[in-house]
Amino acid sequence: MTRSIAETVQAWDAADPAALHPFRAIAEDVYWASGRNHADLLSTVLPAGSRVVDFGCGDGRVAVPLQALGYSVIGVDAAPTILARLSTDVQAELSNGTDLLATLGGQADAIICIGVLPSHGRDAAADIINGLRLATRPGGLLILDWPTSDQPAEGETWQQPTTWSVDQQDLLCQEIGMQRLPLGLPWAAFEAVV
Repeated sequence: MTRSIAETVQAWDAADPAALHPFRAIAEDVYWASGRNHADLLSTVLPAGSRVVDFGCGDGRVAVPLQALGYSVIGVDAAPTILARLSTDVQAELSNGTDLLATLGGQADAIICIGVLPSHGRDAAADIINGLRLATRPGGLLILDWPTSDQPAEGETWQQPTTWSVDQQDLLCQEIGMQRLPLGLPWAAFEAVV
């Protein structure tokens, strides 16, 4: 069953926050520490002081520590209830990703998207990735939690991950102007190319 972006966003918006991230079930301090660790990892590849969009920012687990590291961070989420939990001085914007360029009013130096794509069906994820690419300046970075598998499958619900083959990812990247980068991160990294 193919899920629309709106169906997935509606499910996220209605979900208990503890269901949205496994570390939250362990303890709040573990959850926030994981965000600081992710921000530290990202800072090894993001240019200092760059304009970074955290797409799917939720309550700011990664956006807040990235901003504390000196980045100009815009937290973006498609779910209004979730975005309302971003109660810091991080700029917040509502977007489902497909309209991100218009929402931002210009391109970003880097876009990170962690924990979003696995919850979407293949078509919806492709539409989101295309929107993120359009909102990234040429030469900018896209860091995507975009799971691969030797046996790619589409999850039937937002809680079952959709996986892609590397060949499927590379084909989409070629079509929309992205090039894979070997940055050694736990997520896939791409450069926006002309």
